[in-house]
Amino acid sequence: MTYSVDILKMGQCQVRGPEVYWMDRWDAWEELYFYMVLIRGGGKVVIVNTGPPPDLTALNARWTTAFGERGALMRGETESPEMQLGRHDVTPGDVDFVLITPLQAYAVGNIPIFRNARVCISRRGWIEDFHAPPYEMHVPRKLRVPDDVLGYLTVEAPEKLHLLAAEEEILPGIEAFWVGAHHRSSMAYRIETNAGAVVVTDCCFKYGNIEGNHPLGIMESLPECLAAYERIRKAADVVIPLYDPEVLERFPDGKVA
Repeated sequence: MTYSVDILKMGQCQVRGPEVYWMDRWDAWEELYFYMVLIRGGGKVVIVNTGPPPDLTALNARWTTAFGERGALMRGETESPEMQLGRHDVTPGDVDFVLITPLQAYAVGNIPIFRNARVCISRRGWIEDFHAPPYEMHVPRKLRVPDDVLGYLTVEAPEKLHLLAAEEEILPGIEAFWVGAHHRSSMAYRIETNAGAVVVTDCCFKYGNIEGNHPLGIMESLPECLAAYERIRKAADVVIPLYDPEVLERFPDGKVA
């Protein structure tokens, strides 16, 4: 089974260089784009990540504390999930699977609008980034799993939540594997397409991380990071770092396959 893959922009912000490149670029600013990935084939509609929450107030209060106003997440008028999906004649109700990486508000913020979708989250991440963190989290719980998302997944529609194993086939031609590095809930999703195997992940923010083998700055494990990059390079014909503006330069209008 092969699928089409389209990249949809959900917002952007700026961070200091060392957040993207470990121990480097101290005086630089790095632009980050936040993407949703739309995958279609075999009568199924799948997305990776849902975009930041409708209300950015809490998120930006924290991010601007770290980086000033340049760190604020900005979202254009057309960068809502509904409008970006609508460009491809898809509605939230058409989506069969929502694949999450990582368990953070900017990735999970719109889960409740995908009422017909099975929501796939790393089992390890669900435990270690939410239920039973092995150490104090640097991001508050409500900025990892906002209240409305938590209520939807645990009270309103718990049957929609699927916790992924470290290695799992989601559909024929779509596989998930745990990578860690950035967060305990960080995954890679490998999609078979007519352009080869496309791997989507957040363990590398930019092409400079994985192509230059320059570890991610905001990571929780250097060994996990290097191991993830090695595996992804072997598994992928095309890599989509989930925050790199260059994705839209390499793939005009977001059309990957």
